Amino acid sequence: MSTTVSMPQLGETVTEGTVLRWMKQVGDPIARDEPIVEISTDKVDTEIPSPVAGVVAELLVDEGAAIKVGTAMAVIAHEGEEAPAPAAESPPPSEPDAEPPPTAPAEEEPPSPPPAPAAPAPAGRAAAAFLSPVVRKLAREHGIDPAAVQGTGRDGRVTRNDVLAYIEAMNLRPLPEETPAAPPSGPAEVHAVQEEDETRKLSRLRVRIAANMVKSLQTAAHVWTSMEVDYLAVDRVRLARRRDFKEREGFSLTYLPFIARAVMDALRKFPVVNSTFDLEGRTATFLRDIDLGIAVDLDRDGLVVATIKNADDLTMRGLARRIRDAADRARAGGLGPDDVARSSFTITNPGPFGSFMSAPVINVPNVAILSTDTVTKRPKVITTPDGQDAIAIRPIGYLGLSWDHRAFDGSTAVLFLRRIKDNLENWDWEQHLL
Repeated sequence: MSTTVSMPQLGETVTEGTVLRWMKQVGDPIARDEPIVEISTDKVDTEIPSPVAGVVAELLVDEGAAIKVGTAMAVIAHEGEEAPAPAAESPPPSEPDAEPPPTAPAEEEPPSPPPAPAAPAPAGRAAAAFLSPVVRKLAREHGIDPAAVQGTGRDGRVTRNDVLAYIEAMNLRPLPEETPAAPPSGPAEVHAVQEEDETRKLSRLRVRIAANMVKSLQTAAHVWTSMEVDYLAVDRVRLARRRDFKEREGFSLTYLPFIARAVMDALRKFPVVNSTFDLEGRTATFLRDIDLGIAVDLDRDGLVVATIKNADDLTMRGLARRIRDAADRARAGGLGPDDVARSSFTITNPGPFGSFMSAPVINVPNVAILSTDTVTKRPKVITTPDGQDAIAIRPIGYLGLSWDHRAFDGSTAVLFLRRIKDNLENWDWEQHLL
């Protein structure tokens, strides 16, 4: 008896993933729920546990292979049984969307008796015929003949890591799809690498962030609007209750939960800001739930947006707890695919690092993202109760909204920010903190 381990549905929006690393090899014993493989999705990396205890009998896909949900990945022989040896004549299984091996063209020869069986193709050529889409694309972009790459995968198959090692050894650059005409001012300047310069490989997270940022800028029509906020009403409550709050909750009371609570009200008032936009389908979808995305800095190693589902149903204390929990789990690598999926509006918080004003990139398919910048004491002109102007020292901060001009216009953006500002300056925050 044996059990096949297939690519699971790692989240409601996840349809495929990439095999990063096999944590067990053929012949290794494995316990139930022990990780067997690490899978990368477009959001996070996840370890997949074995559903049974036994011995790894087969690994059906290579590291670096892109596979769809449901694809068979490995075979586990049950406990007490020996793992079957792979058949010597069996070719490695093809992966989803893999192209069939090329057929050699027939050569014109005079009639003759049936020829003897052809000698087997060189190992490199045979293994190169079975390439995952990821490997095939990488080789094509760098103009590499896969047969020239020494494969280290099963049966000599060429893996993504093999191609990357070959690229590094040959110092190859991606081939352009076409040769563009030089601009009038001449060719673009290329920075020459000096001997003392240090070149590092990008992490998977950095590559994902880069791809998502470029996609957002190519998709959404970015516009930025900002507004000044007087945090006096917030500060009076925050400073008065911070010691009690920390004793009860175990962490500090920051400005972010106040802002998040004010944002929930504004999103209900302006539902178009909590929508998605489809130009090709000519539709706008107004989302029933407010699933708040919180951008979390991973100690300068990257950024991930954790999703707080149904955030508008939470009290301010509840929001504070969920934001803190999401940040802690993100930095510990404990977020799953569903924890970073389907946000409807995002808040990014560079304020603790000392930012003055920020213009963040929209987290598509969201149509807006709010930046909360540093709150600091500044002189401000106020009107006294008797109608006189005066200068007072107030805690002042700025909110920056990057929004998609395809989805709505400037008046909506300004009114949305104004609603948040009015809430922060005028609500009875003592009641919200109960």
